Order: sequence, then C-alpha cells, then structure tokens
Amino acid sequence: MNMIQKNQTWDLVDRPEKKVIGVRWVFRAKFNADGSLNKHKAKLVVKGYSQQYGVDFDETLAPVARLDTIKLLFALAAQKKWQIHQLDVKSAFLNGFLKEEIYIEQPDGFQVQGQEDKVYRLKKALYELKQAPRAWYDRVDAYLSNLGFEKSLSEPTLYVKKSKDETLLIVSIYVDDLLVAGSKDVLVNEFKAQMQEVFDMTDLGVMTYFLGMEVNQTDHGIFISQHAFSLKILDKFSMQNCKPVSTLMAQGEKLSSIGDHVRVDEKEYRSLVGCLLYLTATRPDLMHAVSMLARFMHCCNVLHFRAAKKMLRYIKGTLRLEVEYIAAAAAVNQAIWLRKLLYDLNEEQLEPTEIKVDNQSAVAIAKNPVFHGKTKHFKIKFHFVREAEQTGEVSLVHCSSQDQLADILTKPLGTASPRRSVKHWPAMQHMASKSASRPAVEQNRMQQLA
Repeated sequence: MNMIQKNQTWDLVDRPEKKVIGVRWVFRAKFNADGSLNKHKAKLVVKGYSQQYGVDFDETLAPVARLDTIKLLFALAAQKKWQIHQLDVKSAFLNGFLKEEIYIEQPDGFQVQGQEDKVYRLKKALYELKQAPRAWYDRVDAYLSNLGFEKSLSEPTLYVKKSKDETLLIVSIYVDDLLVAGSKDVLVNEFKAQMQEVFDMTDLGVMTYFLGMEVNQTDHGIFISQHAFSLKILDKFSMQNCKPVSTLMAQGEKLSSIGDHVRVDEKEYRSLVGCLLYLTATRPDLMHAVSMLARFMHCCNVLHFRAAKKMLRYIKGTLRLEVEYIAAAAAVNQAIWLRKLLYDLNEEQLEPTEIKVDNQSAVAIAKNPVFHGKTKHFKIKFHFVREAEQTGEVSLVHCSSQDQLADILTKPLGTASPRRSVKHWPAMQHMASKSASRPAVEQNRMQQLA
C-alpha cells in the first residue's frame, strides 16, 4: 500500500455509473537460489477476468526476452569479458500509465473511514489488469529511448547504446528484471543511477540467479546451471533417494499410445514433463527424451510415466553437469536470426556461420541445384537453405556421424563410445573443431550419382 500511494497509482472518487472492478490480496513467499527464504510478498491484484475487450482494455500483450537472446547475451559478455548486472524493478506494473478509464473497489482492510462507498480511479496499472504488462513495457521502452538506446529490430526487449562502431551498453528486459552489460563499469553505474531516478529499483549487482538458473560469472567464462531446480523436481516427485542411471532412454526404445496399458494421472504426468521441458534451458542432453514424452500428454500410461521417472534417475546422476534436411533448415533459420541480433548489437558477422550436418544428401541438396528434380516434393520454404548458402550467410559442412555432437538431441544414445557420454562433451568439442567437409572426390561422386 505504501508503494501504491508513493507511486500515485489512483484517486479516490465517487462511485460512477460504469462498472467497478473488484480487487483481492495475494500473498506468497520468495526464495533464494539455495532454497532459503528471501522475503514475504503481498500484492493487490485486480480481478481482471471481469474486464471486457474494447470496453476497458485493448492491447494486452507485452514482449518478453527469449531464452535464446539471454544465452546470446551470456556468450557475448563472456567473449568480451563483461559482467552482466541485474536490476529488479519494485512493483513494476504500477509504473505503467493507463489510457482507459478504470475504477476499482477499495481493498479489504484499507477502506477510507467515512468514505467506504467511494472507489478508486486508476491512473497507473495494477497487477492482473489486462493491459498492465503492455502499459509497463510502453513506459520503460519510452524511457530507454530517451536515454539514447536503440531497440533491436529482431528482439523488441533488447536495447543497445552505441558510439560509432563501439557498443557501450546492452540492456535486456524480462518483465520486471533488467539485465545490463557494458564495456565500462562507469557506464553501467551511470545507467543504474538514471533508472533509479525514475523507477524504484533494487540493484542486485552482478547476476547470480535468473529465471531459476544459477549464473556463475568468472574470468574463464559464464556458467549456467539449474542445480537447485533439479533438486526441487526430484523432491516434488519423491525421487530424491532414487538410484541414478547413466542413460536417458534405451537405444531402440519406442513409446506408443497404442495398447491396453494402465493409464496414469494426466495432471501429474503433464506437470513432470513441464518441469523437464524447463530444465532443457541448461540441459540440451534432455531435449530428445523430453520431446518424446511430450507427445503423450493426452494418452499417458504406465510405460510413459516409467520412462519419465527414468529421466529423473538420469538427472540424479548428472546433477553437476552441464529428418536431416528439414532439421538443417531449422538450424539455418535460427542462425540467421542470431546473426541479425548480433548486427543490432554492433557485432556484425562477416564470415558465414558453419552448420555441421552428418547427412551427405542434405548437404548435397543444399549445394547442388541438380537435386531439384528429386526434391520437388519438399516445401519451398525449406529451399531457403540453399539461398542462405549462396548469399554467404551460412555454410553447410559435412560432419561425420562419429563427430556429430547433435546426435544426443535427436536419438537415444548408449555409453559405448566417447561421443555418446555427457562426460566427454569437452573432448567431443575438440574433435568437432577438427572435422572437415568431404573430400572433393566424394563430392564429384555425389554429383555424378545425381
């Protein structure tokens, strides 16, 4: 309530003839990365479900930084040996100015004596108001623009301040959290001071915990993990004392919805798969197995749940770690988007981005127009791989299956060979750096066969 009054969120007025929206209190506890209690929080939220589109709200959605953008910021900061700082805006949504005329009831326990029949007219947004996220984004977007930041064309939550060819500051917004990195500490501190002049903010210093991820910034790089979240999942599904395993799925194992196997609770299964999906933010080795389990959300049985529990046993043992042509098209699409993002950050990539593919036909299709006759059934959008190759944005390079790191993302692997073990990722990366394209003789042979 002190924050609301300090922020001049509302005015007490007579009850109007138009609809008045109710409010309620929400209480929750906020925890640190190690699971200890950080603080108790209280929010006054609007019963936004009673709002009507076109009457008391229009625009509602606000952009949120993608995880890929956050990871790119990590990579860029590690390369330039910058530190990423974190700012937390207190009651962020209370800063958004409202364009609509909205009235709310007085909150329980805080009615003004002698004026209980009056209501509040909102000047700024409250939580759960339909347009609250958009109002906050518009406010911070306008302020950053006034400070001289340019907004990325490819990512509307990413801002950069440049001086000719030099990048001075980078800011990424995730709702009420701001990530800041810069070429000089004095610039970062100056930006913090500018933000605190307008918004009530908490300076969290060098980022250590963000979106359930532990972030360790060192002189050797930036390391991210979800150790605490992994333990939380194990505890939630009573697997904290389970026996660890070294593989996610058995090679050749196939899951199916066909059969008379006993069904399981869909709600619990979906909750488990959802937790595992979020864990893939820092654990790409889980991606293939989780995507397999996600196919059976509507028809899960004991076999699917058993496979999911096996993933938890694999996680318990690895707590401390870290279709070909169409797949190539998806990789190229991501690479081009990242190149655009880097261009907005004043880090233009002049050389082509290498895409390593272990399917010789996929490489040949992308490089050789003679294959058109045999690939006319492909959707036209997938042929942009060849266009990207010709314009020099990407370069498809054949990588033998022995050195293909991405295998762990596409199929169940055993532990027989070094490339099939998470423990050997550094060694695999060294091998991958030595991989090269096929010899010219093999390329000519492929062209003759075409």
